Amino acid sequence: MSTGARIARPAPRRRSHAERTAATRQRVMAAVVESMSEVGYQKTTATEIARRAGVSWGAVQHHFGDKDGILLAVLEDSFDRLADQLADVPSPDDALKSRVHLFLSRSWMHFSSDHYRSTFEILLNLPDEVEFSWEGEMLAAWTRLWSQYFPESRPGRRGTIELMHYTISVLSGLVTTQMLEQRRSRGIRRAAELGLLEDTLVRSLSREGA
Repeated sequence: MSTGARIARPAPRRRSHAERTAATRQRVMAAVVESMSEVGYQKTTATEIARRAGVSWGAVQHHFGDKDGILLAVLEDSFDRLADQLADVPSPDDALKSRVHLFLSRSWMHFSSDHYRSTFEILLNLPDEVEFSWEGEMLAAWTRLWSQYFPESRPGRRGTIELMHYTISVLSGLVTTQMLEQRRSRGIRRAAELGLLEDTLVRSLSREGA
């Protein structure tokens, strides 16, 4: 039987200014990634970004300054996502093949994502006057993660640096060809190509640790 009493519900917590700012920034960056994935770099205009993010262009400028500021933020976010993807480092006592497989599987999840494809588009089209040392940024993050997964390697050695460059180049190249291929053949072909890269890394890292 109803007593007529009402259960008091807690008032919804108001988000702080920092939380609202972070949410808006994420919404704008997500709009950039979505737009580039669907319509490409050239059609990802200021108007399109604001429309997809559901904010005014003035609000976008308040958080990023201009379009170049947004693009740089998306690049930095992409590198952070790669680091997060690889953050759970396996034990150095695990078999080398197991660590290589895990490293490549997690890396490919990032490289094959819309986030990396937008990164690739931005790097190809970023105006010359905008300074961004993408190679230095990626290699610095890559070296740190590489050392954690493969402590037997020597990141300062020329051979190791070339091996890291090679791995990035192969993964980036697979993304490019995947964008051009018919969808039905992608899965089988990618698995075989990643398997070849895995075998190469295992052989090379085995020699380094010997």
